[in-house]
Amino acid sequence: MTTRAGFIALIGEPNAGKSTLLNRMVGAKVSIVTHKVQTTRARIRGVAMEGDAQLVFVDTPGLFKPRRRLDRAMVAAAWGGAADADVVVLMVEAHRGITEGVERILEGLEEIGQGRKIALAINKIDRVQSEVLLALTSDLNARYPFSETFMISAEKGHGVGDLRTWLAGEVPEGPWLYPEDQIADLPMRMIAAEMTREKLTLRLHQELPYQLTVETENWEERKDGSAKVDQIIYVMRDGHKGIVLGKKGETIKAVSQAARAELEEFLDRKIHLFLQVKVRPNWLEESERYSEMGLDFKDGNA
Repeated sequence: MTTRAGFIALIGEPNAGKSTLLNRMVGAKVSIVTHKVQTTRARIRGVAMEGDAQLVFVDTPGLFKPRRRLDRAMVAAAWGGAADADVVVLMVEAHRGITEGVERILEGLEEIGQGRKIALAINKIDRVQSEVLLALTSDLNARYPFSETFMISAEKGHGVGDLRTWLAGEVPEGPWLYPEDQIADLPMRMIAAEMTREKLTLRLHQELPYQLTVETENWEERKDGSAKVDQIIYVMRDGHKGIVLGKKGETIKAVSQAARAELEEFLDRKIHLFLQVKVRPNWLEESERYSEMGLDFKDGNA
């Protein structure tokens, strides 16, 4: 049996559907999916098996115009993930077409495109007419010589199987990089923190989600098979703390219940989750917070 294995980077603008595609490929919720843009901060890897090939997905943060240190570190991580990959898949939203952001990414591809296959995946195809889709496909292929083009709906699963089959044939021959039953190389502590952050993002609106981060401070295995998980939610101001806690602690309670339920389902065992909210005005400028998220603090320098 000839085995294959390789790294695949999914790149695109925020909300292009990268996390949804990763989760569908892997068959488990590894990367958080919310309606908010820029929710994927770290290069989460999901592992999928396709025949004798192991596909290791690098889910990069969305590429956008950076303003703050955290933004710059996220964009650097995205391009770094693409430059390290064996195959790159650019995701473009069918209904949004070639935006200014997509044009910037196409320019960036010129630099990293040497010696590696780059495929185009037009996502959310159910949102446009077929003639719009065909025009967009030919326009994008005229701007960059993609190895292959796929029309997909990451949410509904259309076309995802074809993309996975093609990727399995493109990754290099070689031994598998991970045990067959391992779906992500992120430590459980980080996946748990991401789940809580997702619930906070869904509950709280406007700017606040970008002003907070979640860390799993302690993970204690218990004799009865359950685990006690302590997490800290760092916010930047006192006012934010009140918003996260909610009236009579209702918001934090709802977030805690939702995150615990998802974590229990993911791990298939009982979890005791305890959340604390702490004010940390400068967390966006602390290097430890970045390494917790798998980002390089130095990449955030202007």
